[in-house]
Amino acid sequence: MTGAGLVTLGEAMALVAAVETGGWAHHRTAQVSVAGAELNVAVGVRRLGRPATWISRVGADGFGELMLRELRAEGITAIATVDESRPTGLMVKERPNSLHTNVRYYRAGSAASALTAFDLPLERIQRAAVLHVTGITPALGPGPASAVQLAVDTAKAAGVTVSLDLNYRSALWSRDDAGAALAPLVGQADVVFAGPEEASLVVPDGEPEAMAAALAELGPAHVVIKLGADGAVSLIDGDLRRTPAVPVRVVDTVGAGDAFVAGYLTELMDGAPVERRLATAAAAGAFACTSLGDWEGLPTRADLPALQATEAVHR
Repeated sequence: MTGAGLVTLGEAMALVAAVETGGWAHHRTAQVSVAGAELNVAVGVRRLGRPATWISRVGADGFGELMLRELRAEGITAIATVDESRPTGLMVKERPNSLHTNVRYYRAGSAASALTAFDLPLERIQRAAVLHVTGITPALGPGPASAVQLAVDTAKAAGVTVSLDLNYRSALWSRDDAGAALAPLVGQADVVFAGPEEASLVVPDGEPEAMAAALAELGPAHVVIKLGADGAVSLIDGDLRRTPAVPVRVVDTVGAGDAFVAGYLTELMDGAPVERRLATAAAAGAFACTSLGDWEGLPTRADLPALQATEAVHR
């Protein structure tokens, strides 16, 4: 995988986030940024030193322009069709108190919901080290679902590692529909990430270790069950491991799972051993929790030793 990078596709949205706690009824100061699961992973991978390409559609509006500028500023190759008839999707985040964050999505009829297989640069997927997709994109409609399927088929035919984060969004589709659509993708994936509730879309509910084993039986060689503050359980090439979370002072947990994925996939592309992949994943997830924003706090390689020092203080 030397020199090759990550390719991902999916919707990113403009993000309007409350700066203060207390909810919109009491505080109206906001920060405008961009966010999206696949975008977050691309940023995380690029900051850790690997090339990253993001494929999607955006609206012909200020939010779409902002998104492309931010991605390119991060050194990501953004391949996005500009849709003149549909807007860029919107994500609104508020903090009613210091313990909770509420997120709402306004993505119906968005530009990315019109993504199709014709938007894909297949040759770039064929040259990738890893293709990363999520369960969010197929939920946006038949066009995005067909794009994901073609991307996965193209990657498999070219010998490219396929990564899937189940990433279930209940506002987009039912559990039954999600399970029916995602189970075949799990069978095609080499690497699968899921929270326990997401894993239960495809396999019987149970202890994380049992769910990891059940997912691995469907085909993937790498299965990681993300447990948030409780770390992760993984079954990688038949080796079962439990990885603890890195203790940090939490500011905002949104995007931490994507950061974990980025850390793992970067080390996988670098040929690192399993222990290092999981350690970097846990560290990246912890970094994401230390600042507001979905990707702004993602670490570079130079940042990782600072977190290791902080971890030592917590022990």
